[in-house]
Amino acid sequence: MNFRNVNDLNNTILKQLHLIPRDIDLVVGIPRSGMLPANLLALYLNLPYTDIHSFVNGFIYKSGARKQFFTEKEYKKILVVDDSIASGSALKECKKDLAHLESKFDIQYCVVYYTPENKHLADFALEAVPTPRYFQWNIFNHTTLEKACFDIDGVLCVDPTEEQNDDGVLYQSFLNNAVPLYIPGCKIGTIVTSRLEKYRPETEAWLSKNGIHYDKLVMLDLPNMKARQKANNHAGHKANEYKHNKYNLFVESDLGQAIEINRITKKPVFCTQNFEMIYNNESLFYNLKSGKNLPILKRTALKLRDVVRKNR
Repeated sequence: MNFRNVNDLNNTILKQLHLIPRDIDLVVGIPRSGMLPANLLALYLNLPYTDIHSFVNGFIYKSGARKQFFTEKEYKKILVVDDSIASGSALKECKKDLAHLESKFDIQYCVVYYTPENKHLADFALEAVPTPRYFQWNIFNHTTLEKACFDIDGVLCVDPTEEQNDDGVLYQSFLNNAVPLYIPGCKIGTIVTSRLEKYRPETEAWLSKNGIHYDKLVMLDLPNMKARQKANNHAGHKANEYKHNKYNLFVESDLGQAIEINRITKKPVFCTQNFEMIYNNESLFYNLKSGKNLPILKRTALKLRDVVRKNR
């Protein structure tokens, strides 16, 4: 599992900025994942930028105006940017779409992350990141989400408030009308939640209403909220499903639970509390070699401090 967040993306671009020629006139992003790195490159190179569809139609983004028409006389050397190459099919399709403009423009291609075997497809490739890999900015549209487990509250929808979490009328109203949060763009494998089994009808109805497609829904088979609080085994319940199946990712809202699920399963967990990946079998000290343990240790310490203060 290889994971890159927005900060990693920015750092890679800054570190490798010297590879990009300074005679580029215009930066063009491939929607939608290519727009973020294209914007960053344009900012650091102090160049105008646009998306690929606007470029084909002769428009760019400029300060003070959403779009402005341009001609090939103004911008001759074009840098087309995407976030990554995997199989290379998307970049090949993009080159095909722009082939009719090659007589008018000098078009070059840049990707931030590449698989070693496909580096040659881009003129500029900034960092080798083999698959399997996930990126923070498009994790909810990843093609392998059918092999992922998802929590519900704090992931697919907002968490209930303390008042709503009464195991009664207010909670049922929450289940029926919960505000959507991170809705995946493709089918997911299994939803694993600490919601009680008795609330399956409301949960399934909400999932259907919000267009969430999945294979299986695993709930907690306990009689009521008091029994759930007494068991106090949210992470263990989720880890039990995750570890016994061929899933490659768990998406969890709570950092403490994410760390515990990772500890039990030795498998990666993506946490929506901080949009970071907890890597396999490393718990609090995950990704030690790259120095990413310090931020999570700090965040965990702050969380524990807040809990202590609240319980004083």
